[in-house]
Amino acid sequence: MTKYLVFIFFLLCSLVGFSQVETTKKPTLDSTALNTLDSVKAAQDTVKKETRAERKAREKAEKEREKYYYKDILKDSTRLAIEELSTKAWRRSLIAPGWGQITNGGKFVWVKLPIIYGGLVAGYMTFDYWNWYYKKFVDEAAFRIDNNGATNDPDLEGYQSLDGLIRAKDNYRRYRDMTILVTAGWWGLNVLEAYVDSMLRFRYDIGDDLGFKITPTMLPTSNLAYNMNFGRQFTPGVKLTFNFK
Repeated sequence: MTKYLVFIFFLLCSLVGFSQVETTKKPTLDSTALNTLDSVKAAQDTVKKETRAERKAREKAEKEREKYYYKDILKDSTRLAIEELSTKAWRRSLIAPGWGQITNGGKFVWVKLPIIYGGLVAGYMTFDYWNWYYKKFVDEAAFRIDNNGATNDPDLEGYQSLDGLIRAKDNYRRYRDMTILVTAGWWGLNVLEAYVDSMLRFRYDIGDDLGFKITPTMLPTSNLAYNMNFGRQFTPGVKLTFNFK
């Protein structure tokens, strides 16, 4: 009996607590809080999200500012002209090899041009050489496959095996592709040389007179190294001197 009375007591307590929760009034906001919320919502509605075109225009304006300013300092016309020269050279060499070297000028420009175009011509001739052999072996391999191993090219009669013929063809193709990569690297070196020369010529000045001197001197000999001095502590030598300005 006591067990049932305790159960009924707890049931009545839970019902009373539930009714108190239901009858509790919800908090209300005053007029000031409501006006503040309305103003915040209105401000959020008026703020526009940056469009893609606006973002591009802003980034373009920032780049233009970086072009004419360095750490918030306005660049003068001389600085802008020097920067234009230093960037124009490598861009021209990227378009046409040697054009950037001509833009930079200097007494060695007519030495650089034959070297640049000599490397490009050598690359083309090497490519044509390997490509000729590649096509020769490809045609022979295709003919043997279509004609049950019959030989078409008398120069390739020594290749009795079709697998050997195909391996040789793959090697020539590899050499041809490597020639393309080397020629492209030579073109890149032409661009790099134009850029470095323009930077040293227009951005940095180490002086034309390096004070290069060659003078005789006496160099100390090492006791650990084998020498023909027979116990002498010094040996004649030459000293090179550079004076950078």
